[in-house]
Amino acid sequence: MIAGLYATLFATAFLAATILPFSSEVVLAGYLATSDRPWAMLIAVASLGNVLGSITNWILGRGLTAFRNKRWFPVDAAALARAEGWYHRYGRWSLLLSWVPVIGDPLTVIAGFLREPLWIFVLIVGAVKVARYLAVAAAVAGFV
Repeated sequence: MIAGLYATLFATAFLAATILPFSSEVVLAGYLATSDRPWAMLIAVASLGNVLGSITNWILGRGLTAFRNKRWFPVDAAALARAEGWYHRYGRWSLLLSWVPVIGDPLTVIAGFLREPLWIFVLIVGAVKVARYLAVAAAVAGFV
């Protein structure tokens, strides 16, 4: 039962970091409010899953560079140029928005595509993802 709770939280957080429409904050908030598990452990499991999901996006972005000149590539050259321009204008600090729904996940793919060093990526993305889950915990603590 306990392992299942952590596995579910991890999987939800991991999938929420991809382009799939999941809300790990709701799952974490539910566990924080109803479970007797240590909050630090719940936050750590959610954070680990979410950061690993973002790293998966980064890896996918790295791999996509090999296909950018293929006719079937899902992003046209103009849209790709806009994304590259935006990322180069705001740089790695745009990853501070990686926690934001809708724009955060594509940012992590673009970071990989544009070869952001993984260690910098993990530091920035990890910090904001953990901060988001800490904010969720603080909100839950205010209601519980």
